[in-house]
Amino acid sequence: MSKQVYRFLAVLSIMSLLLAGAASPASATPWRDKVDPWVLQTASEGQTEFLVYLTTQADLSAAEALPTRLEKGIYVFQTLTSTAERTQKGLIAELVNLGVEYRPYWIANMIWVRGSLGTIQRLAARTDVAHLYANPRVALEAPVDENSSISAPNGIEWNISLVNAPQVWDLGYTGQGVVIGGQDTGYQWDHPALKNQYRGWDGASVDHDYNWHDAIHENDNHTPPGNPCGFDSPVPCDDVSHGTHTMGTMVGDDGGSNQIGMAPGARWIGCRNMEEGWGKPSTYSECYQWFIAPTRMDGSEPRPDLAPDVINNSWGCPPSEGCEPDSLLIPVQNLVAAGIVTAHSAGNSGDGCSSVDTPAAIYAESFTVGATDSTDTIADFSSRGPVTVDGSNRPKPDISAPGVNIRSSVPGGSYQGGWSGTSMAGPHVAGLVALLISAHPALRGQVEQIESVIEGSALHIPLTGCASEGVPNNAYGWGRIDALAAVESNLHQLELGKVASAPIVTPGDFITYTLTVTHSFGISPTTNLVLTDTVPVGSAFVSATIPFTLTADTVRWDFPSLDALGTINVDLVVQVEFTSTGTITNEDYAVRSDQVALVRGEAVTTPLEELNILVLNKVASAPMVVPGELITYTLTITNIHALIPATNVVLTDTLPVGSAFVSATLPYSQIGDTIRWDFLSLDAMATQSVQLVVRVKLNATGTLTNASYAVQSDQVAWVHGPPISTLLGKVFFLPVAMHSP
Repeated sequence: MSKQVYRFLAVLSIMSLLLAGAASPASATPWRDKVDPWVLQTASEGQTEFLVYLTTQADLSAAEALPTRLEKGIYVFQTLTSTAERTQKGLIAELVNLGVEYRPYWIANMIWVRGSLGTIQRLAARTDVAHLYANPRVALEAPVDENSSISAPNGIEWNISLVNAPQVWDLGYTGQGVVIGGQDTGYQWDHPALKNQYRGWDGASVDHDYNWHDAIHENDNHTPPGNPCGFDSPVPCDDVSHGTHTMGTMVGDDGGSNQIGMAPGARWIGCRNMEEGWGKPSTYSECYQWFIAPTRMDGSEPRPDLAPDVINNSWGCPPSEGCEPDSLLIPVQNLVAAGIVTAHSAGNSGDGCSSVDTPAAIYAESFTVGATDSTDTIADFSSRGPVTVDGSNRPKPDISAPGVNIRSSVPGGSYQGGWSGTSMAGPHVAGLVALLISAHPALRGQVEQIESVIEGSALHIPLTGCASEGVPNNAYGWGRIDALAAVESNLHQLELGKVASAPIVTPGDFITYTLTVTHSFGISPTTNLVLTDTVPVGSAFVSATIPFTLTADTVRWDFPSLDALGTINVDLVVQVEFTSTGTITNEDYAVRSDQVALVRGEAVTTPLEELNILVLNKVASAPMVVPGELITYTLTITNIHALIPATNVVLTDTLPVGSAFVSATLPYSQIGDTIRWDFLSLDAMATQSVQLVVRVKLNATGTLTNASYAVQSDQVAWVHGPPISTLLGKVFFLPVAMHSP
């Protein structure tokens, strides 16, 4: 067994795995339905390798709301690793019992396994296993037209000038402070055009910890025995030349006449994912994992704080060689969740529609790049959309860049021109991301915003064909990149938020609204900022942060400027009206500036707690009466609040069954058996009494119960009083003797 195949012993002992590894119940899903055809086919010929995806995958949805790449990266790393550690124990225990080779990963909750058809059946039958994916050897899509001759220095290369990168350098932005990652055939770290940009080089000594990873642990059966770089190479090495060429386009500059790269001020780190041009999903995924949290050379002490801002992927994993459409989907999604842009070459499958068909170029999360020539014409080899291999009909590519006749660095300290392919186009986009972040640091980690800026600022090239028309389209995407236009885009963005001082209030209470405006990114202040808020319905203005102006119910604050990344806070204080009920909703507030159109904030709703300020009592004039007699009910309302008057008070009483109306305190109204009194207001701590007089009907017996009486006001819902019962006596008629005179 290869010494490079580790068994998770750094984390858990074999004994702990066995204790945790009771066999998982068999899945109700037929086991073959959970296995890629390539796995079954190759297993019929002997042992094969595959990726076991577990049913439980980490939920990273919370990462989107985190504000920085560092916070996103730490959260993603911790969530992915904890999910894998928690859920892989039982499966690893079974793999240990089976005595098969395996390698656990956390970039997706998956384990690489080499085993027989019997092993495949046993694993696929487990309920904690979702799918067994193919792990085929995939050949590098070589450049379409490679001129192997050494080319002479050419100053700033035509492709770099065409996309206006030198003009961005003139503004002072060369990619400084940004880290670019690349996974490819490897890299010559000490190439004259790459050495000073390598993050492991400090100008005097080199340290490859956290800056280089080799995902190649063994010989590929398509290549001769051994490897020019060895396996698990402790130093960056390129066994094909492809990777060194792509990195040159990203950052290359020898300090002299070989200005071959987009972002010569950026630093780079690298991962080898192919063995002499042959990669597989496990090596691609291993590099993705390392980029989220680079490690020391021995794989220890992962650090998400050292992750790159963007990575370039000039490779593909075609279905023709066994890759399924979603073979790399979860790793790519998780990488992007960590705030890392992933530029991916569209492929060189030609101008037929839907020729973008390889993972990871097909994914929505990949920033997919087509290739153009020096006349901004799409290359005939550049793959087209839409993506149909996964049934999505997704438009692709997203963007285009020069990819024909590209000169860049190659191993041996040399340079070669004449290279063509989307592999040459993708690195331009990775370099542009570095330029953009160096000019607008607030964009770091904001993958969707970065891609939107690049798309919106591109040289838009319309085209009709392949189920698309105009811009974007399924050949150029949004067009050919323009570095200067991207950096000079109106990137000013204002974010507006508001919070209320209390989650719930009562009428008469005060609410303090704190409004926060943030100039979330930009390279210069935004000017003439105007912030407005409208006093909510059901409340009255009390005060606001000065200086302000008040026009009717609108409060306005004016600021001459707000620095990039700057924040402004103001307060608005209102008092809830005594008559208010339900909720107080502050929804009409907004901010704008010279550079930013009106931005409205989300409504802030504060529930009103019901005021129990009215107390209702009733007494009857006598504890017992007889039919035919009168009963006088006295109803008393008390406003027990010390400050708030009750308004629009309504008191009702219903005639008790067995009685008839006689009179009531004026003024009143009567509808049927219901008597109603209306009062405009009842002052704080005041009382109001009324009387209702009824006559007991002659046929009434038992008790007379007055149970249906209540009071309400603008501030208080109906308050009901307790039943009042009066005993009814009997009338006895005694004979009277009559005497004649």
